[in-house]
Amino acid sequence: MFPNLPTLIARIFVLVTAFSVHEFAHAWTAVTFGDDTPRLNGRLTLNPLSHLDPIGSLMLLVVGFGWAKPVQVNPYALQRRSPAALMLVSLAGPLSNLLMALVAAIPFHLGAVSVMAALTSPGKILPSLDNLLYEFIFINLILMLFNLIPLAPLDGEKVLEYFLPPTWSNFFDQIRPYGPLILLALVFLGPTLGFNLLGWILGPPMQALLRLLVG
Repeated sequence: MFPNLPTLIARIFVLVTAFSVHEFAHAWTAVTFGDDTPRLNGRLTLNPLSHLDPIGSLMLLVVGFGWAKPVQVNPYALQRRSPAALMLVSLAGPLSNLLMALVAAIPFHLGAVSVMAALTSPGKILPSLDNLLYEFIFINLILMLFNLIPLAPLDGEKVLEYFLPPTWSNFFDQIRPYGPLILLALVFLGPTLGFNLLGWILGPPMQALLRLLVG
């Protein structure tokens, strides 16, 4: 179902901010650890045009879920600086989404905006401040949780691999080429076949975080 105009405008705002900050966080962390690959590729910037993927952007606007262009890094340059560098670069993106959601939740806790108003009065043309902040929080939490799924090419794969014994490296190497296909099956094929695995995995933490942030 295509979103109404206020929701669409709110998602455009989220698109150019949340996605850009997420990818910039990856790039900045990599450069901080001595890998200049993101800088050389023009990714050390908050300019949305450097980060947005056409199909991923369209998906976000239409269904509220999408993706940006991944930041390319040099794992060998990062590993030379610190064994944890690649994991921290991967973790930086989801953490930036969490931080943005926390900042956007402050007006809800101060009573300046209302979650009830956000859900019932999105606005007629422009989104209301309540709706804009709620949409911003909601999508940032989705981006954070989805990216933490431990499947390539998502950030969670490198995060989990760092904390597992080295003997697991072969397992990740074997399933890495199939990661995108598995994700596509989970996101698009699963619900049509009657099982929403992503919903079962992401739903409970999403609901808990929303209750915590906006009440």
